[in-house]
Amino acid sequence: MNKQQIYDYLKQENIWHEITEHEAVYNMAELSDIEIPYPEYDAKNLFVRDDKKRNYYLITVKGDKRVDLKEFRKNNNTRALSFASADDLMDIMGLIPGAVTPLGLLNDSECKVTLFLDNDFMNDVGLIGVHPNDNTATVWLKVKDLIKLLQQHGNAVNVVQI
Repeated sequence: MNKQQIYDYLKQENIWHEITEHEAVYNMAELSDIEIPYPEYDAKNLFVRDDKKRNYYLITVKGDKRVDLKEFRKNNNTRALSFASADDLMDIMGLIPGAVTPLGLLNDSECKVTLFLDNDFMNDVGLIGVHPNDNTATVWLKVKDLIKLLQQHGNAVNVVQI
């Protein structure tokens, strides 16, 4: 799904969302220079794989949070982790670096990727801001709706403390 198809899908599924269009951003530092309505709910996404290239994970945390992959591995019983390649990202989710998003899992036809979503998103009002498979916009939606969409698609979703 491309950006417009994501928007259409959210409407079709009757999912409340807001869209913030912006210039292309490739990292959290660039995003911090852009005016967005809910910066405290913006997500940072790490696409990683295990050392055998058998398991792929998307780790989604609040934008200001750092992720220690060794600690994550220990807490979630995975093999050694490293960042997946740009080729893997394109092959599995149809995304480019800088546009990584949980909504990319909707392009994961084999449901290879497991989402690990930081429990911090479940607090407060339960909002999350993610790219719509394109880094020129942020879509704000309810975390519970995002989880439901991804589980309906067939991807495993784990809400954990990261």
